[in-house]
Amino acid sequence: MSSELYSDRLPGGAHWSAVIRRGQSLRITDIEGGANVALLAYAASEKNERLNLPDTLKCQHTARLSAGHCLYSDMGHVLLCITEDSLGWHDAVGGVGDAADALRQFGAGDFQDLRNGFHRNGQDNLLVEIGKWGLTRRDLAMNVNFFSKVAADEQGRFTFVSPHSRAGDFVELVATMDTLVVLTATQHPLEPAPAYAPKPVQLSVSRVADLDAAIAGCRGSRAENARGLELTARLAL
Repeated sequence: MSSELYSDRLPGGAHWSAVIRRGQSLRITDIEGGANVALLAYAASEKNERLNLPDTLKCQHTARLSAGHCLYSDMGHVLLCITEDSLGWHDAVGGVGDAADALRQFGAGDFQDLRNGFHRNGQDNLLVEIGKWGLTRRDLAMNVNFFSKVAADEQGRFTFVSPHSRAGDFVELVATMDTLVVLTATQHPLEPAPAYAPKPVQLSVSRVADLDAAIAGCRGSRAENARGLELTARLAL
């Protein structure tokens, strides 16, 4: 059981951030299908500590993320646990697009011409959002792309897999330390769509009734995660 604290619909192309406290969860739901959510995470109390995807993937022997995986900081702490997931594959290698990528793929889409319908890009959205917390371009790191799947062939070439996420698909993240979560609902940089059409998502923050029970699947999935969660728990002492 959990108690909902906040719920909102994030339009396609928009950005959002909040501190998710230890023992709270963030559920992200794809409303229409085909969404992509680029996410960064930082320790709320010391933002120099942030999500480290290379370490996250290396210590869990994976190149993708799903339920049972943890998102690690560069200090070896677990920022977030992926406790539930309807897809089984979220991209951790594709990165985020910038203004040049958007122009090349979708053509001109300036605010002066399109007003609120202008073409937004993931990198600029993340910069705007982290700026609200005193962070700058140098604080950008590798991001997770929830709801997207990128496969690699034997030559290491990436392919964006579509269709992947459907309407109603979701991922639930549980914070094991106070974590600043920053995200944007913009199209994946490898998605071959010719038109600018980012999809909306639903956000829901809740209080978890039993933190240990909620993260048991992550703790038991790998010995590395048990050690990482134990290290993280010491911060709350």
